[in-house]
Amino acid sequence: MLETVVCLDEPPVVTSVGFAVHGLSGHTDVFRLPDLWQLHLYRYAADLTVDGTHHAIRPGRVSLVPPATTVRYRYRGRSEHLYAHLSLPTTGRPHTVPVMQDAGPELPVLSALMHQALAAWPSTPVRAAAEIWATLWRVAHLTPPGPQGRRDGRHPAVNAAIAHIEAHLADPLTVPGIARAAGVSHNHLTRLFRAHTGTTVVAYVRQRRIARARHLLRESTLSISAIATQVGIPDLQAFNKACRRELGASPRAVRHGGGPTASPPPARPR
Repeated sequence: MLETVVCLDEPPVVTSVGFAVHGLSGHTDVFRLPDLWQLHLYRYAADLTVDGTHHAIRPGRVSLVPPATTVRYRYRGRSEHLYAHLSLPTTGRPHTVPVMQDAGPELPVLSALMHQALAAWPSTPVRAAAEIWATLWRVAHLTPPGPQGRRDGRHPAVNAAIAHIEAHLADPLTVPGIARAAGVSHNHLTRLFRAHTGTTVVAYVRQRRIARARHLLRESTLSISAIATQVGIPDLQAFNKACRRELGASPRAVRHGGGPTASPPPARPR
């Protein structure tokens, strides 16, 4: 087994979080968990066979093994790893995840999350489950090798651009500046963004600003001028025009229930 499919739209039900030590009384373990997923973050070198497929364990690798799967570990001495045993929902958006992959630059974050889950588990299992859920989302979006980028179908530069946009909606945003933050050229980002989101960078920025403005107008008591500044359209006349164009009503009318009943949906990867 090289890959598995997980659904992460709802939190996992975590049954155990721990720090395991193997290889002291023998060099081989063969077992399965009939009803539970296994999440492991490794600190050692060993060999793992998952339903007949061999995987090399190295420090900094992470594995996610589905229930009722036979695993065979061959250790080379004392072997330590962080683990969680859990149940996952069976409905929701599926994510294809390698059974074994390198954590890479995400290793410190994954390690911190699992240590936090470990510390919380005895007294606050709900907090531990939240940390494991965050860990699973990061594991599901680790960048695999190869030119195609991330397994969710979106190029890493597009993800970087979107993260930059979301963090800087209050600031002046230009396509060249977003491209620099994403580490690609202006033209390359323009092509990638349209291919992966179906819209332009400029249209996406406009859409996200209006979506945030609508949320703040409807759900907060912030002044209209403060909201305009927070979404990067500090000129009130321009903000008023943008709301009328995108939401079909003035900011004041949107605040009192005018305009569409739902926020404009974010662009989705194709």
